[in-house]
Amino acid sequence: MQLSDFDYPLPRERIAQRPLGDRAASRMLVLDRAQQRWEDRAFRELPQFLRPGDCLVLNDSKVFPSRLFGYRAGVRALRVGKKNAARKLHLKGQVEVLLLRPHPDDPSLWQALVRPGRKMHLGERVRFGEELEAEVVARGELGERTLRLRCQGDLYESFERIGHMPLPPYIKRPDEVEDRQRYQTVYAQRIGSVAAPTAGLHFTPAILEECRAAGADIARVTLHVGLGTFQPIHTETVEDHHLHAEVFEMDEDNARRLRAAQRLVAVGTTSVRTLETVAGGQKTRDRLGCPLWTPRPVPGFSAQAGLSPCPPCRGETSLFIYPGFRFQATGAMLTNFHLPRSSLLVLVCAFAGRELVLEAYRHAIEAGYRFYSYGDCMLIL
Repeated sequence: MQLSDFDYPLPRERIAQRPLGDRAASRMLVLDRAQQRWEDRAFRELPQFLRPGDCLVLNDSKVFPSRLFGYRAGVRALRVGKKNAARKLHLKGQVEVLLLRPHPDDPSLWQALVRPGRKMHLGERVRFGEELEAEVVARGELGERTLRLRCQGDLYESFERIGHMPLPPYIKRPDEVEDRQRYQTVYAQRIGSVAAPTAGLHFTPAILEECRAAGADIARVTLHVGLGTFQPIHTETVEDHHLHAEVFEMDEDNARRLRAAQRLVAVGTTSVRTLETVAGGQKTRDRLGCPLWTPRPVPGFSAQAGLSPCPPCRGETSLFIYPGFRFQATGAMLTNFHLPRSSLLVLVCAFAGRELVLEAYRHAIEAGYRFYSYGDCMLIL
């Protein structure tokens, strides 16, 4: 498959720059795969599409202020001549760092994206005020660096003081105080994401209670959103793309809820990837040590008697889902509208069919839906 097959034109004014005043006021395009049609609804109507035996699957990862702005210490800077007009500014150019994930065995080491990367050689240091400093200890591709962070206090407390919320680049404004709360789901608990699982931004505590009242159970998984979720596809052939690994976790209680469900309604592509990773066959289950269920040939699950309680499950996934993928867990999906030529759009097309999804996207554009992180959503049944 060619990446160009997953492209579509989007007017700039359709990209939401700010959240709505009310989280639950978003529009919702309901896409019916069986009937190959869609209808315009409101997100508040989501509970009407749930039934007893359903289980909403939420990603409870929490975004932290992972975008840092600092200045080079000039340890590895090239000399600038005395007559060079740029001499006074040589070491004062701002450096932007997006922290992605800590090393599993050394919390002082972080994978990060650094701009401008061409000036950040091995051994170079960046200072973020008086309390935090980073040293480049390894180089990767496309601006990736491994940094060693030195902090005078608690690292995450420093992030809260000096960091910025990592709003996507298509939001053409600096982050604001409001984003600390709105670029976060109401059920976020586990710190570790550098981008919000945006399908969950529409929920309020009241809507969650209405979903329970409709008969649906609610389970939580954790997938810390990192480069694997939002990195662009750089290959022209879709199948040649490889995702960076992201950490996920699922505990025994939530695994029990998943196994008891008749249909799993995944909230967001990160929940889909977590479910499909764990349900990915015997080889995957052996590797992760978490035999949650036996995959069925159709989407969804039914309770299976005689299975032992599931142990806690934690691992990494680099699962890349594209058309032709056999879904073994996800029965329905709530998701936002995604960027053209992105792995997220490719995943949605794998679930609902490329032609149907792109036709629905064209309708959404014509009907004035708001796109991307702070935009409206789509329920795929």
